Amino acid sequence: MSPLALVSVSDKKNIIPFCKELVEKFNYKILSSGGTAKHLIEAKIPVIKVADFTNSPEILGGRVKTLHPKIHGGILAKRTDEKHKKDIEANDLELIDLVVVNLYPFKKTVEQGSKWEDAIENIDIGGPSMIRSAAKNHEEVSVLVDPNQYQEFLEERKKGALKESYKAKLALEAFQHTADYDTAISNWISKERSLQSCKYIQSYPLIKTLRYGENPHQKAFWYGSSNIGWNSAEQLQGKELSYNNILDLESALSTVLEFGYEEKDEPRKEAHASVILKHNNPCGASISNSASQAFLNALECDSVSAFGGIVAFNSNVDSKTAINLKDIFLECVVAPSFDPEALEILKIKKNLRILKLSKDQLSKKNQTSTKSIMGGLLVQDSDDSKEKTENWISVTKKSPSNQMNLDLNFAWKICKHVKSNAIVIAKDQKTIGIGAGQMNRVGAAKIALDAGGELCSEAVLASDGFFPFADTVELANEYGIKAIIQPGGSLRDQESIDMCNSKGISMVLTQKRHFLH
Repeated sequence: MSPLALVSVSDKKNIIPFCKELVEKFNYKILSSGGTAKHLIEAKIPVIKVADFTNSPEILGGRVKTLHPKIHGGILAKRTDEKHKKDIEANDLELIDLVVVNLYPFKKTVEQGSKWEDAIENIDIGGPSMIRSAAKNHEEVSVLVDPNQYQEFLEERKKGALKESYKAKLALEAFQHTADYDTAISNWISKERSLQSCKYIQSYPLIKTLRYGENPHQKAFWYGSSNIGWNSAEQLQGKELSYNNILDLESALSTVLEFGYEEKDEPRKEAHASVILKHNNPCGASISNSASQAFLNALECDSVSAFGGIVAFNSNVDSKTAINLKDIFLECVVAPSFDPEALEILKIKKNLRILKLSKDQLSKKNQTSTKSIMGGLLVQDSDDSKEKTENWISVTKKSPSNQMNLDLNFAWKICKHVKSNAIVIAKDQKTIGIGAGQMNRVGAAKIALDAGGELCSEAVLASDGFFPFADTVELANEYGIKAIIQPGGSLRDQESIDMCNSKGISMVLTQKRHFLH
């Protein structure tokens, strides 16, 4: 008796050659409905229509066609179970051996900004039911949910009876397929109706198994979206990205995005920015009138730490910038575009990873960030809201000069991306000292000020959190700092303000902190 395959697919990629081989080489009969049946018939592939198979017409505008005992009985029946055998005979069930189903394009529909009603109509009901039925009964029935599975199935079929391990793998992929589908629907409803979900559900496909994690003894895997972010970046040269590379690239890019992100042929709205990052902390940053100068300014901050670092640009990388880049050992460079001449210059550094990430591949705002903890996840909004400088308050007798205001704004944007406790010293739109990840604020200030040394004279200082005491201000004065920006909100704010007034230092309170752990 010929085996029976039920075929119902929205994504019709490779379905015709696959079904031809099923029929011609393995003697399958094809059971199908709707658009899939029409598609196969036009290709001269013999098809049994579902309505003829069940003796029941499609109803409710196609909402009900495969939800029928003859379909699900044929999929779910255990071939060797005596009770099932009796039901098979009593109900005249024909057994279905292969289910080839992929689902209505719900994700694509909502990504295109469809109306609520159109999105609802693209929620597949019969498809997931058939997939789940086949996956449950995978010892008897094979289930395919992705065109990329077709060739492997044919190869396995040529070997004879399918192995249990292979059928179990297909079942796993089937349940993951429907779970991903339900996740997309759930998250869409939550977003569209502004409903707080009682469960955090996300689904990401495996992009790549990485060589290892933060250390060689740790396994690591990269999951994510296929059409946005780092997986959509074009790697122009260099070794494969490592776990640590990806973490550092994310931090470097998020920092440089504070200053806009413009591709080669776009009119410039903001300054050229360059950020050098090492171990998830900026070790140099600058904005200037060219990408080349921005990089050189950033490098001056801490050329020692920049060795083996990550560099991000918010504008095109030209040949002049490439010449500067090739003189230092770097792990990765990311930018919205690269001149061909620049890539030719950088070819000499074969292992340097060069990534082109266009503006349309950036993640949208209002994202969430997650951290795994023992027994769960912490989820929060990403700290990417636009800074409202109109809420900033000058609280000292002396107000900052125009140039100092520019430097305060620059230092505040960089400080936001430095691990807490964080202090950033800046002058002339470039960092000259950074103190990161310290257990007390005056300790972070000491590191940043010592790094800047004599250059701290007439510079500005940014702090990601408030000053609990006036000691940081007092230390800053010893190095010649002339303006400070910090959130404020301490019970002892007045002590720091008074200290600034006594030393002739300007202070601005942002009324918004930026801790980063």
